[in-house]
Amino acid sequence: MSTPEVALRSAWQQVAGTHHPQLLDHLLARHREPHRRYHTATHVMWVLRHIDRIVAESADVSLDLPAIRLAALFHDAVYDPTRADNEAASAHIAGAVAEQLGWAEPRRVAVERLVMATAAHSPTALDEAVLVDADLAILGAEPKDYAAYVEGVRSEYAHVDAEQWKSGRAAVLQRFIDAPRLFHTEVMRRERESRARANLAAELASLRQ
Repeated sequence: MSTPEVALRSAWQQVAGTHHPQLLDHLLARHREPHRRYHTATHVMWVLRHIDRIVAESADVSLDLPAIRLAALFHDAVYDPTRADNEAASAHIAGAVAEQLGWAEPRRVAVERLVMATAAHSPTALDEAVLVDADLAILGAEPKDYAAYVEGVRSEYAHVDAEQWKSGRAAVLQRFIDAPRLFHTEVMRRERESRARANLAAELASLRQ
């Protein structure tokens, strides 16, 4: 078993203990889908690690860390670059898993809300900011890691021709660049905002050459 899958199993134990391991098995199988190059168990592993770091820096004891972890585990449960409802489908699965774990309805709704926050990356609550910032942490990675991320996403969109990719990707990058801030938690803004903007600008410039 890969290191990322071991990490996801550890996170599952933190969320669910030893209950319903088959639910995680199904999730891991999804992350092994052959079309995935970036949105794999490795990505989820890093999201979980960033969540722990952000929460450790936060003074807010009201955060429901198990709910955030469950949302992180399942936020890319469905990932098909040819469809537009990946987050909604993933949120539905996450909510169903929370129900199978016996979580009360308000907590299940919170998990679905958290997954949906990864669609627009515009959090309106602290728990959403934690997950969204962890999901977007790669934007502020070292340039070589950022380049590997871009290469992985491009491979996932292999069905899109070069010109369509350039125009579509440029639009995404420009939306990020135009945002008043990329990260919404203090620790991520401090550590990754400047580098993320440099990475985005460099990629956008390369697309326009």
